[in-house]
Amino acid sequence: MKVQVQRLPHARDMPLPSYAKPGDAGLDIHAAEDKALKAGETTTVKTGLCMAIPQGCVGLIWDRSGLAARDAVHTLAGVVDAGYRGEIQVVLRNAGGREFAITRGMRIAQLLIQPVVKAELEESSSLDKTARNEDGFGSSGR
Repeated sequence: MKVQVQRLPHARDMPLPSYAKPGDAGLDIHAAEDKALKAGETTTVKTGLCMAIPQGCVGLIWDRSGLAARDAVHTLAGVVDAGYRGEIQVVLRNAGGREFAITRGMRIAQLLIQPVVKAELEESSSLDKTARNEDGFGSSGR
């Protein structure tokens, strides 16, 4: 699948998203600006990129596992719809106890491009029973 990517003027020198290794599911996305992310803070980080996600697909922005594991930096609000043509920005949350420095060119998230199944919702007065039924959080044990 081909996906058109546009670099904005403030990011002409930035690398395009790419797969780090063969078989990787996510394209690494880079920060196009420097920012300090204080402990407990949430911010948006510009990527300098616009993309034409194909119709019938979605771009999903996910954590980079190393940033999450080492620095407790997580992504939020990670849906890039097929009709969106503005600059992709990554919402980052510092759940750690110390400031995290975001530097221009740093890989801050990964983007998965996946097909979307459109659901047709139908209201019902009852639902079929399952083995799990209404068992919620923690229902499968530890």
